[in-house]
Amino acid sequence: MAGSSGDIIGVVPAAGIGSRMQSTCPKQYLTIGDKTILEHAVAALLAHPRVREVIIVVSPEDRWFAGLPLATHPQVRQVEGGAQRADSVLAGLKAASGAEWALVHDAARPCLHPDDLARLLALTEQSRVGGILAAPVRDTMKRGEPGKQAIAHTVERDDLWHALTPQLFPLALLKQCLERALDEGATITDEASALEYCGFHPELVSARADNIKVTRPEDLALAAFYLTLLQTTENH
Repeated sequence: MAGSSGDIIGVVPAAGIGSRMQSTCPKQYLTIGDKTILEHAVAALLAHPRVREVIIVVSPEDRWFAGLPLATHPQVRQVEGGAQRADSVLAGLKAASGAEWALVHDAARPCLHPDDLARLLALTEQSRVGGILAAPVRDTMKRGEPGKQAIAHTVERDDLWHALTPQLFPLALLKQCLERALDEGATITDEASALEYCGFHPELVSARADNIKVTRPEDLALAAFYLTLLQTTENH
């Protein structure tokens, strides 16, 4: 689906196996209520009228996605991903050519609040670099001793942020930065880190801390609770 000026395409890397969840399927296919985590994540993006399409990047061995209603959704496309997250995002970006902005969201973040998404998308009106949703660190942070479960020292938490998703960047710029970072063997943990590697400074958009990533079994019940609160708020 080719985009006009200002179009936003969502990219959701969903090729991971989620081994820490100790489940028989990747974590994005576990269910909360009547939907998978992936379906909740994608629905949050498509709820905003500026998001024209979402490209979901799955593993070549994926045997779950085809059975979801998402597989035939008119605003959803599926492409195959790569070995690492950055490879999968890049595959999604290549399929999204034509849009001006790329909105990358974790497949395992089902609790995105519409107000946070709206604030992030407002960056398109005044930024040439883009930015990410993030939450200020509130806990005391400890640096561990290398290879040991012992404290080396306390880390100053001023100006520390938890990086969340979605992350929003000009599509061409993100693609260029990811390609360079991968070619040069840089460590890329999220999309913003690719831009940082290339000398850019994405903006931090303060967001709700309940935009959690489901990583461990105990996260599932917490995400279900947050989604219930979110749906209750939207219905009033």
